Amino acid sequence: MVTEENLKRSLQSQCENSKGNVRQRHRNKVLCSFAWLSILKDGECKTMEGVKKSMKHLSLYLVVLAMLVVLLTGCGQSNSKSDASRSTANQLKNEKIIVDSTGAKVKISSQINKIADSWPAHNEIVAMLGGADKIVATIDSKQQYPWLYKVFPEMNKAQTLFTQTTVNTEQLAAQKPDIIFTSVNPQFVSKTKELKIPTMQLVFQNYNDLKKVIATTAKALGGDAQDKADQYNAYLTNKLKEVKAKTSQIPGAQKPKILHIGTFKPLVIDGKDTIVDEWIQAAGGKNAAEISGNQKPASMEQIIKWDPDTIIVGKTAFSDQQNAIKSLDTLYKNEQWKRISAVKNKNVYINPMGAFLWDRYGMESALQFQWLAKQLHPDQFQNFDMVKETRQFYKTFMSYDLSKEEANKILNAQNP
Repeated sequence: MVTEENLKRSLQSQCENSKGNVRQRHRNKVLCSFAWLSILKDGECKTMEGVKKSMKHLSLYLVVLAMLVVLLTGCGQSNSKSDASRSTANQLKNEKIIVDSTGAKVKISSQINKIADSWPAHNEIVAMLGGADKIVATIDSKQQYPWLYKVFPEMNKAQTLFTQTTVNTEQLAAQKPDIIFTSVNPQFVSKTKELKIPTMQLVFQNYNDLKKVIATTAKALGGDAQDKADQYNAYLTNKLKEVKAKTSQIPGAQKPKILHIGTFKPLVIDGKDTIVDEWIQAAGGKNAAEISGNQKPASMEQIIKWDPDTIIVGKTAFSDQQNAIKSLDTLYKNEQWKRISAVKNKNVYINPMGAFLWDRYGMESALQFQWLAKQLHPDQFQNFDMVKETRQFYKTFMSYDLSKEEANKILNAQNP
């Protein structure tokens, strides 16, 4: 005889032992509930005859039950799609896409913890934006850029893995950087693609593009970097406006011809359509070079023909010991160079250098045109105090309290 108690125990066992995920257990509970309704009608199920009688009602329940199974299955599929959507949303939340200077869309992590930087001028930008402690691989050695390491001591933990033409890919991969910053270099990027490390190519040839590079870098770094980038870009815009307001009033005939020399051996200069050309003009000068582009080779005959009134020499120009021109003194005594007005009148300046070269493509180029304007037009810029300006700049953008002595060393291109 099938008793109510026996059926209860059997059904209860099946219902409680149901396995599966939440949706499956929920489906089993519904099935068990219908079984109870069909069998325990009016609380009577003491004989098989009672069971058969109650089975008459089961046909109706089965129809409803089939519909519920279909609905529950559909809900399960819908929930699976929802879970997949949530997973995709979480992945997107942890990633972001940044457009670099080449127009490429680079997918990077939303949280940048490790940085590799192969562009010499850009390490200082990353450091200014609060990422100095995140740089694990660099191209800037302490010997080349001692002020960078003094101002940002966090740089001391970075490994110098890059050169101008190569990279130690094995050691770079071991550092596991979240992002690589580099100048536009397709060959280099092809190597980093093999390592599957997101790589951003950045470049600028003028001050407007410098501001874009700083803004783009800030977007990549996230956090407080954007505020610092906005502050810097506003400073650069205002200082350019302030200096140009004065130099634009200077007659063209009173604007000296300026030649910027990168190296003496080989003889390399910077021409028009460059940031060098822009800071020369902003400071109230004219570029003496009659060629365009960065770091272009030139001949002594060309320079004699251009006959610049003032020459600005990059600090690294005197670093080659095999070069006959090792200092300003040797330049002034050289018979060929003495034919040029700037050398004859001793209007030759060694460019300041701090954490990076002021005259090249770094963020300290915001100080460059202010310094040069003071050199070229002291009367118009007699209220400009470059020691004070340099100290304030370092405190504001590098969080470093530069002493007067240190500021003077930087202005005179001296090491710490």
